[in-house]
Amino acid sequence: MNAGTRHYAIVTAAYWGFTLTDGALRMLVLLHFFRLGYSPFTLAFLFLLYEAAGIGANLVGGWLATRFGITRMLAIGLATQIAGFLLLSAMSPAWGATLSVAWVVVAQGICGVAKDLTKTASKSAIKLTAGEAAGRLFRWVAFFTGSKNAMKGLGFFLGGLLLEVAGFRGALWAMAAALALVLACVVLSLPPLAGKAKASRTAREFLGKSRGVNLLAAARLFLFGARDVWFVVGLPVFLYAAGWTFTMVGAFLALWTIGYGVVQAAAPSLVRRSADGLSAEVPAARWWSLLLVMVPVVLTGALAADVPRPDLVVVLGLALFGFVFAVNSSVHSYLVLAYAGSEKAAEDVGFYYAANAAGRFAGTLLSGLLYGVGGLEACLAGSALMLAACWLFTLGLPRRRSLA
Repeated sequence: MNAGTRHYAIVTAAYWGFTLTDGALRMLVLLHFFRLGYSPFTLAFLFLLYEAAGIGANLVGGWLATRFGITRMLAIGLATQIAGFLLLSAMSPAWGATLSVAWVVVAQGICGVAKDLTKTASKSAIKLTAGEAAGRLFRWVAFFTGSKNAMKGLGFFLGGLLLEVAGFRGALWAMAAALALVLACVVLSLPPLAGKAKASRTAREFLGKSRGVNLLAAARLFLFGARDVWFVVGLPVFLYAAGWTFTMVGAFLALWTIGYGVVQAAAPSLVRRSADGLSAEVPAARWWSLLLVMVPVVLTGALAADVPRPDLVVVLGLALFGFVFAVNSSVHSYLVLAYAGSEKAAEDVGFYYAANAAGRFAGTLLSGLLYGVGGLEACLAGSALMLAACWLFTLGLPRRRSLA
């Protein structure tokens, strides 16, 4: 195994460990506070700083990874997540609702910073280790992203299991200990200055991204907003209200995310490839985006028509949504690295994932608001509108690097 492949394997394994605990954290917080009687909007509010913090973390993290090296930023991301877990575990059941919510929001914000520092560093490392081979880059990105989301799905299940077995505080301690082992492995296994380059010196230079990166970031914002607008609060509460147990809800979210990850990893075999890495992949991004718009449109119509067993209709429809969404996400994740410059890839990736975090923030907020206004039907209608915007931005993506 050459050095590039070995480093790719180490970074992927480290991010698996991180994502497993991050998925578990989301389920821990959602189920624990729903059980305590918190409203759908309050549940969404608990995740807002988590998502908002990611916007700044991606922008700053990309610059810091270029300035100080990818490995150092990966280690800082892992250490920050451990700190967030320990802070969250210090919350006392005796506190009032206001203090408890504030404490959780701050702890979640720290974890949001950790998530996006780790993501930016990890995906920048893939660009660095894959080199200029477009075929290998697409395969590596697809496997990394797909396997990561499969781990996130396992994390949803793990969070529910740990909540049952170890309780809220015990689960957080166990996850902090596991991440400490991952952190030690990263520090001992990767070169500390990997990816270090000359960082941008001015805001104008930093924000002066290529046309391809800018348009893809805008599309990504609406793509992930369109997922989280129903996924974060709307769907779990809808299924629970339809008679599903916590275990059933957690299991479905886990299976959906695992299946989504499997499809992401297989995306290179579902998308026609080109020698230049863009001329076939860009049209694929457009067509898969347009196809995805149709799914929430049909589901919204079905719920409006008052179909029998709406929970089963939603589950089947969102399974299809997950398949098409996974291909879209994988193609986008590849394209941003294809457009990114080699010298400052971490900055380009950080900018792109800041847009991703902004989309998650908007989707999380709207998930609670729209569900309160019109139930899951309103969430799905909002998803359709966001996906239409995503598709419109893909129409402008350049098909040649020289035009980006």
